[in-house]
Amino acid sequence: MIANDEHDSSCGVCNQLRDNAARGRVLFENELWHVRAMGAPTPVPGWVMLITRRHVAGPAQFNEQEQQSFGPTLSHLQRVLLEVTGALRIYTAAMGESSPHFHAHSVPRYATMPKDSRGWSVFDLQRAAAAGEYEVDETEAARVSAALFDALRVSPLPVSK
Repeated sequence: MIANDEHDSSCGVCNQLRDNAARGRVLFENELWHVRAMGAPTPVPGWVMLITRRHVAGPAQFNEQEQQSFGPTLSHLQRVLLEVTGALRIYTAAMGESSPHFHAHSVPRYATMPKDSRGWSVFDLQRAAAAGEYEVDETEAARVSAALFDALRVSPLPVSK
């Protein structure tokens, strides 16, 4: 694990970055970014989040290192996610309301989606999965996460300068 010098024990994300149980969802991390799989129930296999290691509201508040790294990091992560999943595209969204850590959701859009979701309705799947409105395939989610973990070891996110 890479140290988070700005750890705030009142922050859920900071605690998850240090919590060994939550670390099972970690797919990659470096000095700026933390990539983790969406927790169970997993709405869509391959749903991941790119999270800043420090408290920062969003790109407008990124420091120079985060600014230079964000585009190449997100692009590389999504290329690897496309290769691993065979998805048609990757949906990306970042609202920034639930945590002091900027985080971008990357959701594979497959030819067949739960509840035939497309576009913004994909983000309703998180609630629907938790409510048991459809059957999630945690075995497939674990397989995709393991494949993404391995792929990011072979082709890691770009190193910031």
